[in-house]
Amino acid sequence: MTHLALIACSIFAQVPAQEPASSLPRVHKIAVGGEGGWDYLTVDSDARRLYVSRGNRVVVIDLDKEAIIGELADTPGVHGIAVVPALGKGFTSNGSDSSVTVFDLKSLKATGKIKARGVPDAILYDPASNRVVTFNHRTNDGTVIDPATEKVVATIDFAGEPEAAVADGKGHIFVNIRSSSEIAEFDPLTLKILNRWPLAPGQRPNGLSIDAKNRRLFSGCNGNSKMIVMDADKGTVLATVDIGRGSDGCGFDAANGLAYSANGGDGTVTVIGEPDPGKFKVVATIQTQPTARTMTLDPKTHRLYLSAASPLRAPAAGQAKAKGGRRGNVPGSFVIVVVGD
Repeated sequence: MTHLALIACSIFAQVPAQEPASSLPRVHKIAVGGEGGWDYLTVDSDARRLYVSRGNRVVVIDLDKEAIIGELADTPGVHGIAVVPALGKGFTSNGSDSSVTVFDLKSLKATGKIKARGVPDAILYDPASNRVVTFNHRTNDGTVIDPATEKVVATIDFAGEPEAAVADGKGHIFVNIRSSSEIAEFDPLTLKILNRWPLAPGQRPNGLSIDAKNRRLFSGCNGNSKMIVMDADKGTVLATVDIGRGSDGCGFDAANGLAYSANGGDGTVTVIGEPDPGKFKVVATIQTQPTARTMTLDPKTHRLYLSAASPLRAPAAGQAKAKGGRRGNVPGSFVIVVVGD
């Protein structure tokens, strides 16, 4: 049993909410190095692969060996990766040229390009509808793609800036609308927006995860460091839980009933449980490292994977900042932070 699972057991045994450091899961790092930014990570648990967005390429890591096994090129400004194992294909959302790269899962070679819109950010494959959807900044819409034909079948207007999205396994997709602090539910086949639900008191949602069985959404709101727990059928807010600063990625592990928020500002992961029906609270805070803001989860091992790099120290008085006003990161310091045994 992993330490993450042990935390879940302790919840139902009604032990104190915050776990002592000795009982927290092990945290270690996979050195990746190289230069460039990062955004989403994607686990293909059956194939034992981790796909990591890395500026203009995707780095592929063997989950069991924790070793780099290849790279996918021709992904300018890549944000996210979606895999369609039944077709042997993967798809990336490329923000720099408003495109989607199609690639072969075996060879990791690009096989095609699809034109999207705006700045494609999050990308999702929904097996229930057999659709790939990119969620596009600037144009505030989604590009809906048939993965078999690799053709754009429609554009769906969100009337706001879309962020992370999740599918419920029944043909519906939920997406955070960051600019209006809402969750939108839509049908990728009929292309209808079914519901728009406010996340108040949450502000500027980024990460999103789902408990499909119990029909709950977990939205990490970066604007005021709150996790909003919402009923996925009624759109009612069930709970508001404090999380760390700089939340960008969220996850939910159906096996242990825990939700997670990756907080890049604090360098922590907030673990949220439900010790009593309908009662959600923080059950542990795990130290990772600053900038570790994006996250994915392997449902087979229950490990969390976060992208991070070591930030440069603030420039001395009179010293110029990095391009774009950001401090930047130590060259070659990029790692994958692994939480769990």
